[in-house]
Amino acid sequence: MVATVISLFNHKGGVSKTTTAFNLGWMIARKNKNVLLVDCDPQCNLTGMVLGLEDLENADSIQGTKGGRPMNMREGLAPAFESRPALIQAVDCPQVPGNDRLWLMPGHIGLAEYEVTLGIAQELSGSLVTLRNLPGSLRYLIDKTAEAYSIDIVLVDMSPSLGAVNKNLLATSNLFLVPMHPDYFSTMAIRSLTGVLPKWKAWASSASQMDTLKDAEYPFPQSNPRFLGHVIQKYRPRGGYPSKAFQGWINQLEVSIADTFIPALKACGLMLEDAIYEAAGYDPRQPILQMADFNSLIARSQEHQVPIFELTPEQLEQVGSVLASTQESQRQFAKLFDMAADRVIRVVDAISA
Repeated sequence: MVATVISLFNHKGGVSKTTTAFNLGWMIARKNKNVLLVDCDPQCNLTGMVLGLEDLENADSIQGTKGGRPMNMREGLAPAFESRPALIQAVDCPQVPGNDRLWLMPGHIGLAEYEVTLGIAQELSGSLVTLRNLPGSLRYLIDKTAEAYSIDIVLVDMSPSLGAVNKNLLATSNLFLVPMHPDYFSTMAIRSLTGVLPKWKAWASSASQMDTLKDAEYPFPQSNPRFLGHVIQKYRPRGGYPSKAFQGWINQLEVSIADTFIPALKACGLMLEDAIYEAAGYDPRQPILQMADFNSLIARSQEHQVPIFELTPEQLEQVGSVLASTQESQRQFAKLFDMAADRVIRVVDAISA
């Protein structure tokens, strides 16, 4: 069975895409699904969060090749982008420590080097045969790697840009999530994406019909990405709820999503059927996941390479009432991610049936 690919995307930075991918992926894997985290952000924050890489020995473990197999995203794509004689093969993915159903396809800063070449290929591959293998290579690599590890769900962490790599990744995904922060700039981003995503969808639909790309070594897939939902986080709570200022921005985001964003996506076929959202237990106009700021928990999570809800008292280095308060926050975060994971799984099962 082909894995379901879910991209996490917003061209506004600082909205916790990486944190969401790691914690959500871990929780989905807890529910007996094999999950692959794919780090497609050249900043490689997800790779650093999972593997640590504090010392040279760990860092060297994801460079180049191992037994002839690529060990990161860039090396995996090299046969296509550097015209190597060998075909693309599955990346050698480390298992995420502490979770035997979770794997990572490590990122590489050099992925940014392919951005311009891919952009040219995506505009001219219909007329330049030498570029025809590039547009389909990203999804091909992800599928090949997912198959090697019997993956059910792939979560793709993307950079905050509107570049060619992100255009390709989102347009060839099965589903996409939009993380956001309740502020003015996320509202701007939603308005921007309302215009951008339909254009990306139209481009991918056209590309999938080109004989040049259909006959490529790495065929461009039939494109049908759909909106899984949005995530709102990183607000400061007061009495268990967002403060008045943050609630105002949350309300504004929800208005923009309900009145502008979703109608635009529906008009160009980027939405799931209403019955699928309903069966999964949520309304796409509302967040699939909404949570407060992680505060000090995120630093501890990164230090110990575990999700926030798995941190132990020893890792937290707290005692007494402070520990009790933190553990209550952990329980709340675990509950939220558990609910979001169930929703994702229900949607994936529905579209895979």
